[in-house]
Amino acid sequence: MRLWSHEIWRLGLLAGAGGLIGWFFSAFGLGLAAGMGVYLYRHLRRLRALHRWLTRNPQAEPPAANGLWGELFDRLYRYQKGQRHTQERLRTTLKRIQESSEAMRDSVVMLDQHGDLEWWNGAADRMLGLRTHQDRGQHITNLVRDPRFVAYFNARDYRDPLTLPSPIDERMVLQIQITLYGDDERLLMARDITRLHRLEQMRRDFVANVSHELRTPLTVLAGYLETYADNADQLPPRLARSLAQMQGQTTRMQSLVNDLLLLSRLELEQSGDDHAPLDMSELLESVRHDAAALANGQQQISVEIDEQRPLLGSEQEIRSAVSNLAYNAVRYTPAGSQIVLRWKACGPGACIEVEDDGDGIDPEHVPRLTERFYRVDKGRSTATGGTGLGLAIVKHVLLRHDANLEIDTRPGQGALFRCVFPEGRLVSPRLNHDA
Repeated sequence: MRLWSHEIWRLGLLAGAGGLIGWFFSAFGLGLAAGMGVYLYRHLRRLRALHRWLTRNPQAEPPAANGLWGELFDRLYRYQKGQRHTQERLRTTLKRIQESSEAMRDSVVMLDQHGDLEWWNGAADRMLGLRTHQDRGQHITNLVRDPRFVAYFNARDYRDPLTLPSPIDERMVLQIQITLYGDDERLLMARDITRLHRLEQMRRDFVANVSHELRTPLTVLAGYLETYADNADQLPPRLARSLAQMQGQTTRMQSLVNDLLLLSRLELEQSGDDHAPLDMSELLESVRHDAAALANGQQQISVEIDEQRPLLGSEQEIRSAVSNLAYNAVRYTPAGSQIVLRWKACGPGACIEVEDDGDGIDPEHVPRLTERFYRVDKGRSTATGGTGLGLAIVKHVLLRHDANLEIDTRPGQGALFRCVFPEGRLVSPRLNHDA
């Protein structure tokens, strides 16, 4: 405020002096204008100095001035100096980020809100074939053209990573994860998982081959045991008891081998060839009949149909998934329990539910229930004849049908297993009738 007061006084003095001189020569207006012109000329000189300083060498010392202009020059100089320090820190930080990104083995690609390439590290050159000068500004789907990647990119659902071959080397397997940030921009990261993929493939092949090789000797063993069992009355009692145990364990091994072979097939084969509209009422009633035979009157099993639209899928795989859920309910609920198989609408889609009012499961076990051979109670699972692969099979069947498994259970409050299918897996009754 003090500087502004000085400027106002200076303007008043110059205008007054000019007016007084003009009045002395009988030209008051001309003198007043002359005084104002002198004041304006002084400011124009300062403005010219400011312009020359900012356009020619803003990092140099500001022009010498006093009063309001001197204060303005000093403030601009301090502001520019602070900005230079901030920019230098940002440059240093950005350089370190770029250097650390270049040192990463994983690809890092920055995309703008349109999906165009902004920046990427050296690993992206090796994995995705991006070229530093030619590809900048290109849309990512113009360079990574795999239909699965295009669908993944456009879906904007990046909760799960995508696995696909490198666009420049089909022998290289990449795991791609996209993250949204900033103003709808995207950060794409790609990791070379070729070695892990090969190890997983070796594991699958090993399990499939061993399971297949075990099938024949188990069949032979089961055949001989059945023959001996038919003549059990001719055997000593002690040997007869051992024969029954061998039969039980052989049957259990056959079930385990069959489940392992089914899992291997679900993992290795492409899905979709045998998909057709399924009458869920008929399918659930068939599973209920089989589960009732397993329950032998110990549990009450019912079917509820609240959704009329058929499900598009593989009858063999869906039946296997529902059967595993129903058989688990029979095995792990006490006598007198109620088990319900249900087909109902779930939001825009639909779901299969298997619900029981048994003992329930502690929530701490729920995240691991679909792991292979994971058992909540190992002794009880073995006694009931379970293989520990049932929920793993359910999980893989649902993945092949674009569905997911939800588990709602509490100790003492029963368990609810829900298979949620998207709307795209449902068939309109009219279309199904026309077909």
